[in-house]
Amino acid sequence: MSIERNPESFDNAPINWVPAIVLLSTPILAIILVPWYLWTHGTTPAVWTAFAFFMAWTGLSITAGYHRLWAHKSYEAHPIVKYFLLLGATLAVQSSAFDWCSGHRTHHRHVDDEYDDPYSSARGFWFSHMQWMLKKYPSGQYDYKNIPDLKKDKVLTLQHKYYGLWAVLTNVVVVGIAGLITGDMLGTFLITGLLRLVLTHHFTFFINSLCHMIGSRPYTDENTARDNPVLAVLTWGEGYHNYHHYFQYDYRNGVKWWQYDPTKWFIATLSKIGLASELKRVDDLTIKHAEVTMQFKRAQERIAKGGEPTLDDRLNAFKERINAEYEAFTKTVEEWHALKAKSIELKRAKLSSKITEADERLKAQFAQVEAKIRAHSEHIEQAFLQLKGKIA
Repeated sequence: MSIERNPESFDNAPINWVPAIVLLSTPILAIILVPWYLWTHGTTPAVWTAFAFFMAWTGLSITAGYHRLWAHKSYEAHPIVKYFLLLGATLAVQSSAFDWCSGHRTHHRHVDDEYDDPYSSARGFWFSHMQWMLKKYPSGQYDYKNIPDLKKDKVLTLQHKYYGLWAVLTNVVVVGIAGLITGDMLGTFLITGLLRLVLTHHFTFFINSLCHMIGSRPYTDENTARDNPVLAVLTWGEGYHNYHHYFQYDYRNGVKWWQYDPTKWFIATLSKIGLASELKRVDDLTIKHAEVTMQFKRAQERIAKGGEPTLDDRLNAFKERINAEYEAFTKTVEEWHALKAKSIELKRAKLSSKITEADERLKAQFAQVEAKIRAHSEHIEQAFLQLKGKIA
């Protein structure tokens, strides 16, 4: 979908009344009613337990459901999981799966484009955070041509067709059932219903806004997406957004073992018990290649920037070291590409009697290349430390 690049069509966009009323009124109501209720009535552990459960359910339904399952097809899920996530995503009130996924696929295709990206960060924090939903901007009017796979799903089609009814009923009936269980109907609606809804909204919106403005870019600088570990905590692992924009079909966002990504752990757990399959993941060598390429890019930018007279000797040594390392890195990448070509040929020649033996040799050679790329990364880090005068 390509939008007419006319500034007036954005400046004069009509108000999108239903989302505008919901998104502007719910935070105001939460700020007023929740403190009032806590001050005048207090609450029980049961209500806060329900709140925690609904936060996890609706949050993971957006990240593991709308995002990684339906928008990116990064894994396949059992129907039980699909319906559980679809119900939770409907409770989250972030529009239908058709709208959410179509808009998100458009965002990835046209990321940062001022006209074609539905929540482009090029238009500023407020626009990318929520203004894009408050008016009927051309970039937010979807034709659904980019979700032919989802349109084949009869349940998703029903959810889209009757979305308003689904959203109201789930937030009344399901939250009402929780209220009966906790024994505090009003407190449950205010905390588990209203407060949870507002927090889930804005934590999700932070990915569109802050995660394109604050954080690091270890994998690519071709777009504004950033890795932000603080936002990863608030968004069930979605904060590693630079990785996601470079490797969007990986079921993981936090790819390092120490990175907080409960959505990844949730999907991996589902696969262990037979409720998820076909998990897509990028191999470690490809990831490390992207990291080292960015390290070289930052090194070249540092060289181009130059330094003060007292830094010239160290900067020249840094430049020579980086140039030599990049030449070696280029040869390593050529070796890696040659191995990938051999691997493809091997897969095609499945009748070969020595295929297992050849495959083992390739694995050993790939391991050697991976070790070389990791060594290049360490050498660049040492060069930066030496430039700063931290090592001899």
